[in-house]
Amino acid sequence: MPTSRIRRSSVLTLVTALAALVATAPAQAHSRSGGLPGITPRAETPALYDDEAGGNADADDPAIWRDPADPGRSLVIATAKKGGLRVYDLDARQVQALPAPAGPGAGDAPGRFNNVDLVHGLRLSTGAADLAVTSDRGNDRLRFYRIDRDRPGGPLTDITDPAAAPVFSANQEEINEQRTAYGLATWTDRATGRAYALVSRRETTGIALLELQPTRSGTVGYRKVRTLDLPSSFRLPNGSSWSPCAEPGELPQVEGMVVDPDNGTLYAGQEDVGIWRLRADLTGTPVLIDKVREYGVPGTYDEATEECTRGADPGYGGKRISADVEGLTLITEPDGDGYLLASSQGDNTFAAYDRELSDDNEYEGGFRVTAASTTLDGSEECDGAAALNAPLGKKYPHGLLVVQDGNDTPGVGERKATGFKFVDLGSVMDVLKD
Repeated sequence: MPTSRIRRSSVLTLVTALAALVATAPAQAHSRSGGLPGITPRAETPALYDDEAGGNADADDPAIWRDPADPGRSLVIATAKKGGLRVYDLDARQVQALPAPAGPGAGDAPGRFNNVDLVHGLRLSTGAADLAVTSDRGNDRLRFYRIDRDRPGGPLTDITDPAAAPVFSANQEEINEQRTAYGLATWTDRATGRAYALVSRRETTGIALLELQPTRSGTVGYRKVRTLDLPSSFRLPNGSSWSPCAEPGELPQVEGMVVDPDNGTLYAGQEDVGIWRLRADLTGTPVLIDKVREYGVPGTYDEATEECTRGADPGYGGKRISADVEGLTLITEPDGDGYLLASSQGDNTFAAYDRELSDDNEYEGGFRVTAASTTLDGSEECDGAAALNAPLGKKYPHGLLVVQDGNDTPGVGERKATGFKFVDLGSVMDVLKD
């Protein structure tokens, strides 16, 4: 994204003073940019670097695991793409790092962990367990990790069935083309008790429903139940047909997904289109509950620059989110109320929608995650987010929101850094209920 530059001069004194004001401002202070309130994080994870020296680690998507015996010892489990998985405590300190598996051959695509979600109380042959589930885009598979908070060596143990098949690809050649498992959300059907994963496919509109299947040896695999393709072309009010501009052969993909556990509703973010609502069993008709601002804008792909040249905006898009729409998560409340949160990556904001279907997921407001100090910055270009509305010890008695920061500590050195910000969920709720 473009950044502005300022000359080195005595203006630096003013910048320092402004940074100090940001650090002491209330968490709900309104931002001058866009008029949305800014909420400051309380902690951030160590920076990850997507280069050889940094282990090709690139922060993407988090999940929050609550320790029922001691909520203050809960964990944040997050993907780092080729860097595998990272596990953090509530102080945002790393407690474990697990590598992504290699490809089967020297020339094959390596493992690349894209999204992560949790399954609670899955019945294994060794007893009920909580699992972290991640989409391995590099190998087109799901991987499963048992969570044992006090296990020597780290809380996560890989229990993936070695016989687990590719999610979408027919062979290794197709896997290497990397139209593979991408976005991920888990769902436990309360009527049957069966656990599922919903997985989107990179550079397509496809979503697959996979039933998780524990094996007798204590590992976990899966079987494909059905698939669904979201639209890739849309009829505009003027009668014309529109598709988001992309490289030839690519369709508007889905990444951010979340399932409402109370009613089995899947929310899926089609990055350049908007947010869909559909049944988690992938039956019925999807409903587009909000569009990105860029919806309907014509574009032509330039192969020389590998970029899209966009035309005039006809005004058919939404007003709340800018492409890409990412990082969908839920803030649940006991009475069935709560919010669906979406990362509006194009303008570095977060949009909140009413969770209740009776209100047709009405827009409820938005916010930004802004700098808390000169050393603790906000969140930009956010890919993934996770919220948990439950007490997490003394540090987060009102719950926690974790958001990916795609430009961690911007302007420091030449290496692009990413990470995760920890935000008091109570501050978020105060803003949304204001």
